[in-house]
Amino acid sequence: MPEHQTPLIATIAAGLMLAFILGLIAQRLRIQPLVGYLLAGVMVGPYTPGFTADPALAAELAEIGVILLMFGVGLHFSLKDLLSVARIAVPGAVGQIAVATLMGAGLSWALGWSMQAGFVFGLSLSVASTVVLIRALQDRHILDTSRGRIAVGWLVVEDLAMVLALVLLPAIAVVTAGGDVPATRIVFSLLVTLAKVSIFVVVMLVVGRRVIPWLMHHTAHTGSRELFRLAVYAIALGVAYGAAKLFGVSFALGAFFAGVVLGESDLSQQAAEEAIPLRDAFAVLFFVSVGMLLNPAVFLDAPFAMLVTVAIIIVGKSAAAYLIVRAFRYPKTTALTVSASLAQIGEFSFILIGLGVDLKMVPKEARDLVLAGAIVSIMLNPLVFAMLEKWERDKKGAAGTSTSPEPPTAAKVAEADNTPVMTSLTGHDVVIGYGRVGSLVGAGLVRDGAKVLVIEAGETASTKARNDGAEISRGNAADPAVLAAANLAGARRLYVTIPEPFEAGQVIQQARLANPTIDILARAHTDAAVEHLDKLGANLVVLGETEIAHRMLERPRGKPAETPPPQAG
Repeated sequence: MPEHQTPLIATIAAGLMLAFILGLIAQRLRIQPLVGYLLAGVMVGPYTPGFTADPALAAELAEIGVILLMFGVGLHFSLKDLLSVARIAVPGAVGQIAVATLMGAGLSWALGWSMQAGFVFGLSLSVASTVVLIRALQDRHILDTSRGRIAVGWLVVEDLAMVLALVLLPAIAVVTAGGDVPATRIVFSLLVTLAKVSIFVVVMLVVGRRVIPWLMHHTAHTGSRELFRLAVYAIALGVAYGAAKLFGVSFALGAFFAGVVLGESDLSQQAAEEAIPLRDAFAVLFFVSVGMLLNPAVFLDAPFAMLVTVAIIIVGKSAAAYLIVRAFRYPKTTALTVSASLAQIGEFSFILIGLGVDLKMVPKEARDLVLAGAIVSIMLNPLVFAMLEKWERDKKGAAGTSTSPEPPTAAKVAEADNTPVMTSLTGHDVVIGYGRVGSLVGAGLVRDGAKVLVIEAGETASTKARNDGAEISRGNAADPAVLAAANLAGARRLYVTIPEPFEAGQVIQQARLANPTIDILARAHTDAAVEHLDKLGANLVVLGETEIAHRMLERPRGKPAETPPPQAG
């Protein structure tokens, strides 16, 4: 079959294969794999020799990743969380957008562009990438912390502002081009957009809160995991598409609210697990699609403009976000986390600048600068977070000699600490993860009088473990610094209850090196995972299906089943 008849397959195959190869190389070089994904996009893009993937198809595939990602965020981000950060997220996002837009307009003025070009260009530099922000927070296990919720809430407000901008830009283009469009028409367009967004939110909170959980519970009762997984994808993609077509909001915002609504259901955790594999695959395609848009010639043709663009994204708007958060009397850690999270641009920036070019509001050079700024800022964002983590470690090291700690305020919130203090426990049990399995194990150990240390990244799960009577260590257990703080050398037993076999394997391997005699118990979902964890040093690996079968066979065979008593009424 000719190649041109299979552009979808060719785009997915080439994108994923190159992303895997370059991502693996980046990982070996101790660079974030997403750098490899971006370079894969450059290689299959139209500006480099060799195979060229379909950019339109790649962009749509990437949009699916954004939808699934925001759906997953919504599952863990309740309406209460959203409202709790509105006080800082709304004025913060609006203020930061204004500052970034002014800085972008200043650069455009220096380049000799028009005022309208400066407005669109600056606006494109003001909004962060959903995928990059969420990925950064998830990788550092701070998405569920208070500072993570502020960053996500800030991003939601930015998305809403960009939806308004996309609606108003065509009218502004006509006005600035000399068209006879009255101001009342522009105001009317703004009011219509606000009304559509408000109606969508009301529909989701009134109708969606009843229909979506009911639909998921009904599907779960069929007993078909295939149908349940299909229901998760159908809700995420269906609500996102319907929100865009009926109410004019973004795919990402529609999917986010679908997740928020479903998050109130008891099945939210299972839904999140089902969405992960497809979400991660399409998130990779997002980075590939971004790399495809870059024309490398911009680095040689306009180096000064490119450097200033990157400085606005990474330094300018991050500094504005930091000052705004501090002005609301939040601690430095929160301000730095929010500013680091926003030190990049992404999908909305591409949409805005693309619309500006189509409307002839900005020159094509502006699009190249935005794309180059996105690539560079996404590549440098892990470095920004690394600097933040180093600052946190240095601050913690100096905490013992500090005589002027930051004064507490009403807005100050508990912060996750990625470098916990070494526990004083000895002869204790360490539980990795406090989800459905870990919480049962931890609570049972505490009831039996054991000294228990729980390593957990999530804030909600950590609070539950603390309430159950366990000592808490916040962070990723696969991080050697976090695991070392658990004093495995003095522990008697390690329970690895997390379901991911690769992360569990890293924990077991490090634990066995730290304490060759420690008793390690782990869970697994497949025979391959059992073999993998067993080779790395686990003493006992529990496979769910096997244990269920053993429990059923414990009942004496030949004994008739007891008939339950009839129900009254």
